[in-house]
Amino acid sequence: MIYELKNADKAIPLFEGWEETMIWSCLQNVMGKIYGDDPENPASAMAILGDFTFFAGKPNEELVGFKPEWCSRDFMIMVPQHQEWEPLIGRLYQEKARRGVRYAIKKEPEIFDRERLKRAADSLPEGYTLSLIDEKIYHQCLEHIWSRDLVSQYENYEQYRKLGLGVATLKNGEVVAGASSYSSYRGGIEIEIDTREDQRRKGLAFSCGARLILECLDRNLYPSWDAQNLRSAALAEKLGYHFDHEYVIYEIIGY
Repeated sequence: MIYELKNADKAIPLFEGWEETMIWSCLQNVMGKIYGDDPENPASAMAILGDFTFFAGKPNEELVGFKPEWCSRDFMIMVPQHQEWEPLIGRLYQEKARRGVRYAIKKEPEIFDRERLKRAADSLPEGYTLSLIDEKIYHQCLEHIWSRDLVSQYENYEQYRKLGLGVATLKNGEVVAGASSYSSYRGGIEIEIDTREDQRRKGLAFSCGARLILECLDRNLYPSWDAQNLRSAALAEKLGYHFDHEYVIYEIIGY
């Protein structure tokens, strides 16, 4: 059987050393949930938050195939702690599973150059403005598929206001880009950056990303970054981060 671990501390040894803030969010009971093969002494566990599931410990086929009743998603990014999990994912999901990589970015609290970031935030093209995501902008983000992930992991605006933080790029009062917290953990956020397709290659993500990092620094929050692709990794480096390593993921279509 698979159990929700009400006491997430039971899974801490299985995830030890994994520098992933979404796992930290789950273990800290801030956002997301932890499941395991035993409620008291799990040998296998998974952390699930938003579109991401992280598998740790001893490979467990039942856990890989488990989908919580509350989860209505038909897409999931599965992240195996080590390669022994991979055959289980491939066997259970077969053609639904697409193997790929993401790019981990180093977590270095002291590396940010505030003056450089201020210049980046001020480099916004004429006709655009930056604004912290308030209730009106929060709901506007939810209206469009491209911008939904900027705020959608939070149950409502009150939770976002309490735990989240974001910056939107506006043109004529309309959100055209944003940098926001995909998720939150104690002491920081995991950054999500999105730009409307017709507004790309104008430096909007660069500007609002810089502003969000500055806001985090002012609030003693760490702005964690994990890159979906090489473009995202390059943007992170432009903002002062450093690449760490690539890691294997499986995108499950029809989860």
